Amino acid sequence: METGSKMTARLMLAVGGAVLGSLQFGYNTGVINAPQKVIEDFYNRTWLYRYEEPISPATLTTLWSLSVAIFSVGGMIGSFSVGLFVNRFGRRNSMLMSNILAFLSAVLMGFSKMAFSFEMLILGRFIIGLYSGLTTGFVPMYVGEVSPTALRGALGTFHQLGIVLGILIAQVFGLDLIMGNDSLWPLLLGFIFVPALLQCIILPFAPESPRFLLINRNEENKAKSVLKKLRGTTDVSSDLQEMKEESRQMMREKKVTIMELFRSPMYRQPILIAIILQLSQQLSGINAVFYYSTSIFEKAGVEQPVYATIGSGVVNTAFTVVSLFVVERAGRRTLHLIGLAGMAGCAVLMTIALTLLDQMPWMSYLSIVAIFGFVAFFEIGPGPIPWFIVAELFSQGPRPAAFAVAGLSNWTSNFIVGMGFQYIEQLCGSYVFIIFTVLLVLFFIFTYFKVPETKGRTFDEIASGFRQGGASQSDKTPDEFHSLGADSQV
Repeated sequence: METGSKMTARLMLAVGGAVLGSLQFGYNTGVINAPQKVIEDFYNRTWLYRYEEPISPATLTTLWSLSVAIFSVGGMIGSFSVGLFVNRFGRRNSMLMSNILAFLSAVLMGFSKMAFSFEMLILGRFIIGLYSGLTTGFVPMYVGEVSPTALRGALGTFHQLGIVLGILIAQVFGLDLIMGNDSLWPLLLGFIFVPALLQCIILPFAPESPRFLLINRNEENKAKSVLKKLRGTTDVSSDLQEMKEESRQMMREKKVTIMELFRSPMYRQPILIAIILQLSQQLSGINAVFYYSTSIFEKAGVEQPVYATIGSGVVNTAFTVVSLFVVERAGRRTLHLIGLAGMAGCAVLMTIALTLLDQMPWMSYLSIVAIFGFVAFFEIGPGPIPWFIVAELFSQGPRPAAFAVAGLSNWTSNFIVGMGFQYIEQLCGSYVFIIFTVLLVLFFIFTYFKVPETKGRTFDEIASGFRQGGASQSDKTPDEFHSLGADSQV
């Protein structure tokens, strides 16, 4: 196993090139918040230029909400389209092709001010949403398939690291003194051209997924050659044997459609786990915390709350790196449980602090600690793990369909939270985090009883665990028994 679990230059190139797509997703998630005022001014000036009257507040709010939310709509459509590309063009080529969308979006958003067209900006946000939706399927799938079993969790975390780094870069670039000002905001939005160009330069030197070459294309010699480069060894027989076993299993199964994932007892439990874990990421309240953070920092007397928000972005990134180092030691299930429990505790602290803020001003500092704790626990478990565990729960046949369903679940819940949070917050006030606490506890219970540990196990071992879900488990090792004990039929 030692020879097949080292980090080689070719593997680093493959993962690094792919994760530029994750960085794009994170950047476009975070970039729109900082320049809100200057973009709204642009909308107003454009409206005045066209119709010779100022824009009404209601129309301005609608246009701004559309600019933010259309990204998630594009993401939903993109994530659901993953399967159309990966089996036809391959994992690497699909990532390369999707950069056409990034270039188009960069041009539309970058020149929208010059063209006096907010429609160009909104269309650009939709197109980069499509790109990001595709990316949330392409990147974890590709990284999971090129990684050796012993490094799959650590390398899978790079997808989330790319996302949080992208958000942090967007927060820094969005500062007024850098690009978040009236003259440079089109450059801020059009900056996505740079990582897209970088990815187009790097990815042609990265190999295609060996699993795709062997299982989907039946090109054993190519797959063997790629594996030797990725593993840095001439002996790749164990990897090939595992893929061939998965291929034989796949040939016994009929083609897996999205509907088949829900109809077949074999796939019903893993797809339910994949969906619930994606929901546990988006309905955990993390977006609400980022939404709330600036006002909490203001109440705490922080003179420049934007810098404190960047501080939470740094915490975000730092704890993703922590997760990267511990995921192969502690395991996916354990980290997810720790993350959910920690977030629930921080949500309770935040509720107490926000409720008592007027009576006890020092509570504002407790709320800041709670925010940083909430973000840290998110990146230990619910942040990175739902993305790459989907690749681990399914064999090669159903994997693209599973990624489409999981991605759609993630983007849809993201859209619902984005659209609905401000209304719920107006109704509930500081008690809004109680809702997230209840959800976090429910996700914890589900994870504890239903989610198996996938650390150190091959794709076929994990899939066969679900196939044997109802069978006797007396021949399992104690470790497997513990991790698959929840694998009975739902």
